[in-house]
Amino acid sequence: MSNNASFTPPSLLLSTIGLSLATFMQVLDTTIANVALPTISGNLGVSSEQGTWVITSFAVSNAIALPLTGWLSRRFGEVKLFLWATILFVLASFLCGISTSMPELIGFRVLQGLVAGPLYPMTQTLLIAVYPPARRGMALALLAMVTVVAPIAGPILGGWITDSYSWPWIFFINVPIGIFAVMVVRQQLKARPVVTSYQPMDYVGLITLIIGVGALQVILDKGNDLDWFESDFIIIGAAISVIALAVFVIWEMTDQHPVVNLRLFAHRNFRIGTIVLVGGYAGFFGINLILPQWLQTQMGYTATWAGLAVAPIGILPVLLSPFVGKYAHKFDLRLLAGGAFLCIGLSCFMRAGFTNEVDFQHIALVQLFMGIGVALFFMPTLSILMSDLPPSQIADGAGLATFLRTLGGSFAASLTTWIWIRRADQHHAYLSESITTYEPATREALNTLGGAGNPAYAQLDHVLTSQAYMLSTVDYFTLLGWAFMGLIVLVWLAKPPFAAKAGPAASGH
Repeated sequence: MSNNASFTPPSLLLSTIGLSLATFMQVLDTTIANVALPTISGNLGVSSEQGTWVITSFAVSNAIALPLTGWLSRRFGEVKLFLWATILFVLASFLCGISTSMPELIGFRVLQGLVAGPLYPMTQTLLIAVYPPARRGMALALLAMVTVVAPIAGPILGGWITDSYSWPWIFFINVPIGIFAVMVVRQQLKARPVVTSYQPMDYVGLITLIIGVGALQVILDKGNDLDWFESDFIIIGAAISVIALAVFVIWEMTDQHPVVNLRLFAHRNFRIGTIVLVGGYAGFFGINLILPQWLQTQMGYTATWAGLAVAPIGILPVLLSPFVGKYAHKFDLRLLAGGAFLCIGLSCFMRAGFTNEVDFQHIALVQLFMGIGVALFFMPTLSILMSDLPPSQIADGAGLATFLRTLGGSFAASLTTWIWIRRADQHHAYLSESITTYEPATREALNTLGGAGNPAYAQLDHVLTSQAYMLSTVDYFTLLGWAFMGLIVLVWLAKPPFAAKAGPAASGH
């Protein structure tokens, strides 16, 4: 018998708040430090390039920890794992805040990323377990809302805290939130049966995973700065990553107790759902990376105003997610996911029509429209990928899907920036070739800029650069729009029914 019947509405509400707050902290910390990097680097006496390891160290350790969620939850129990992960995350956040050197901060960010790994998949697993079947869609929709709002709020909140107080407070704010989440979840889920099983640790799989993913994450983060395979560091790192990951896959497919259960991909809906989740999230991540960069570097926006221009994407998910969760069961989830990709794809085509004269209101309205797609994206795709997994593999599936989603976002960050800059360079070269001082139009432009001296040429080059990045932005969003159209087709390869299942403890076994 399922024990979720014992949860009253107030208990469900408190459980949802406690679980979601912990996830909000974890997702928030993936972006909150971004805008504070110049301040952190200056205060700790390092270069801006060295300062980026504040982001990289968290991303690497977080990605490595995610696939371990299934093994850890079976070994220690789902609730205990969630509580200890949250407690250690609070401790690591405090240690980050009191760091007095960059090596200290990087070390504590590694710890923070490691212990944060189980938070999102455990939140997802526990929400599915404690909610009755008819309302699990609502729980996943609320979790999706948190997942969308947190990374958008991160840069805005991080910038405000850094400007108004000091950078350590971007870490200190996790302390009261985390303590509250632990108290609430412990109180509400203390009666939940603890189901544990001992399995030997797959050390070969764990070591090859750490080496392979760690090397890959560093390559993705540093590749653009080091000009990718023009660098010996990138070539060696890529070789290490490929060899380690090849050994990892072969070992995991044959080991009796793999640290990451790759056999989950034998389930059709998990396979299709994970692909569209990773692809959709990578596109979503890329949009929220390129758009603020373009606004700040080419359109003259400050970091705060760029954040405000992007922020409307989170408005409709907050308003619509409860309704999506409540009524999603009345629709084919493939239709909802397809509608999400259609809205996001159309928003990309709208951005492809931007010019250098586009105003704040137009940018914000397109972001607002994209919010419809974001509201429809997470809950259906999560439900689809979990739908054909047996209850005992829900935690494994949640951890593996979140791991791949995290890597997808990291890959999108590096690849998107590389494509954007490379296309801008190509457009700049083409525009420069078409301009000579013998053309009347060029001479007229130089006269308008104040003559044919170096300042005028510098101003002309600035105009060309701005136009080149505008054309590159148009190219990127056109490509991304068609990619989302492709995801519409792909999601229809999943097969109903798509009912979410509870974990083993939730079933009272």
